[in-house]
Formats: sequence, structure tokens, C-alpha cells
Amino acid sequence: MTSTSLRVLGIDPGLTRCGVGVVDVDRSRRGTLVHVGVIRSSPDAPIGERLAIVAAGIREVIAEHQPQAVAVERVFAQQNTHTVMGTAQASGVALLLAAEAGLPAQTHTPSEVKAAVTGYGSADKRQVQAMIARILRLDAPPQPADAADALAIALCHAWRRGSAGTASAGALTPAQRAWAEAERVGRTYLRPGA
Repeated sequence: MTSTSLRVLGIDPGLTRCGVGVVDVDRSRRGTLVHVGVIRSSPDAPIGERLAIVAAGIREVIAEHQPQAVAVERVFAQQNTHTVMGTAQASGVALLLAAEAGLPAQTHTPSEVKAAVTGYGSADKRQVQAMIARILRLDAPPQPADAADALAIALCHAWRRGSAGTASAGALTPAQRAWAEAERVGRTYLRPGA
């Protein structure tokens, strides 16, 4: 990692599969893969044990790769309450570990992440995987989708945090320009009195 890069740990929280991805993003918004993986726990194990497995895996990635920031996918409502609860618990563990390590952490919605990497907030898993492979110059899309999602979350965070603060609008990819415009429009609708 160079002094002009930002190293971000992206986490796609889950109990059965928790995606983790670390990227370095330089001032020109170019991303480089550092690490990608999935922390797995058995659905048959007690919840406390499963959370401990997720925590141990995240701690290991933080210790080995020394990220400067942590980004976690924000939990969103689904029909399956059981799935939402497990995801929320894994998300809480990730945010706690970031705080314990003294790392700034932020959550990003799935649509923010998809818009950041594909230019389309409703992109499917396959489109996200394909774009991650292109952005990070990989020979093949990361597998499983949880791993690609973690990398997408990390890239979204790095781009949003302005690690490429000196880059001009012309240096943005088409996906980044579309995402920036969607963000600008979103802020307009969220302003009081707008």
C-alpha cells in the first residue's frame, strides 16, 4: 500500500457466509485487490458460536491486512425475518470489531453499492461480479457472490470517501459518474423543504 492509497475492508455480513474483501484505492480511483474470502459457519451451530466464528475471521483479516477503514453492507428489510436477524447480528459484530480496532466504519445500502460499481442501483449479482472483475483487473469474477459483494462494498466506500479527492470528474468511470449523479439527486430529495 502506498501513502496515496486508501485500504478498505468491505464486509458483506452474514452468518452462514460472511464476505470479506480488502482493496487499495489510489488517488485516480484505481482499485487493487489485496484479499478476498468468505467466513463460513454451520447453520446447525448455536448462534453464539456462529458469531464467534465470524468475529474471529474478521479479526484475522484486520490483523493481517491492516485496513484504514471498514465498510459494511447496511441491513435492509426482507420477508425472511430470520435471515435479517442473522445479517444484523453479523453486521453488529463487524462494526464492533472496527471500533475496537480504532478504524472508522460506515454502512452502505445495497443499492448504493450496486450503483457505485455498475452505475445501476438494481444490478443483479452477476452484473456486480462482472464489474468487480473489470474494475480490479481480475481474470474471473470473484466467487461466491458474497466475496464479490464485499469487494464492491469496499470500492463503494473508498470512492465515496473521496480517496481520489484530486481526481477530476473526467477521471471517473461511467459507473462512478452515474452513481455520483444518483447521490446528488438523492440529496436534493432529502433536503428539508425540497
